[in-house]
Amino acid sequence: MQFLIYILLYPFLWIISMLPFRLLYLFSDFLYILIYRIFGYRKKVVASNLKLVFPEKSDAEIKRITKVFYHHLCDMMVEAIKSLTISKAEMKKRFKFTNVELIQDIENQNKSIILMCAHYGSWEWIFILQTYIKSRGNAVYKQLANRHFDKLAKRIRARYNSYLITTKDIIPTLIEQKKQGILSVNGFVSDQSPKLDKAYHWNTFMGINVPVHTGAEMLAKKLDMAVVFFGVKKIKRGYYETTFKTITVNPKEFKDYEITDIFLKLVEAQIYEAPEYYLWTHKRWKHKDKK
Repeated sequence: MQFLIYILLYPFLWIISMLPFRLLYLFSDFLYILIYRIFGYRKKVVASNLKLVFPEKSDAEIKRITKVFYHHLCDMMVEAIKSLTISKAEMKKRFKFTNVELIQDIENQNKSIILMCAHYGSWEWIFILQTYIKSRGNAVYKQLANRHFDKLAKRIRARYNSYLITTKDIIPTLIEQKKQGILSVNGFVSDQSPKLDKAYHWNTFMGINVPVHTGAEMLAKKLDMAVVFFGVKKIKRGYYETTFKTITVNPKEFKDYEITDIFLKLVEAQIYEAPEYYLWTHKRWKHKDKK
């Protein structure tokens, strides 16, 4: 059944990926009508999240943020599909880095990097970073249920020496790479909510006390990796700008959870600046009353 679904959907996805951007975003507008106006995908979750973290905002402002967010969500969906066939030159034009030399400088110190980010802006085209650096790129991800689409996602990332690694495999993989002297840049989306039985640290996020993932920090300390935050700005439709910020090159000098807390504050600053580009459909604050 998985293969049948794959062979039925893949040609459709490939055709969409071949559309010029003008038509691609017309398709995104159509998705917006379906997802937001007709089916109302997770509208209650979005409304609840926005009202929770922005109690001072009017209903009109919440509605404006919501609409822009759903447009952006649909754009990210079609941009992910576009990754199937987009050229290197086109991706580099649309996903720019303001200070890639920061990553290069850390490479020159012979250090691997934990690259921490949030569900903010766009992370779909970040793997084009590999065309600017020498290190191997690893991205921690949750394996897709359909193994054929999972292989496809891995194949897309591997075009630029970037590889998807599951959460259960990331520790042994990085230990082995360190033994072999392989430098790597390792992407962690670290703002999601951990399971309560794995919630070792709590802190306020957008003013709400929540459990926080600490795996990226703990791994950085274990393997002595630099920790870098990357923030993304949406310049206009289909164009993004990423800026790196070094949290530390020497993680063992920090107290436990201090690096994670710095990361959270950087994420908050992005959200306060332009809240419409955060992923409001996920249930980030679902454990807020459970400590």
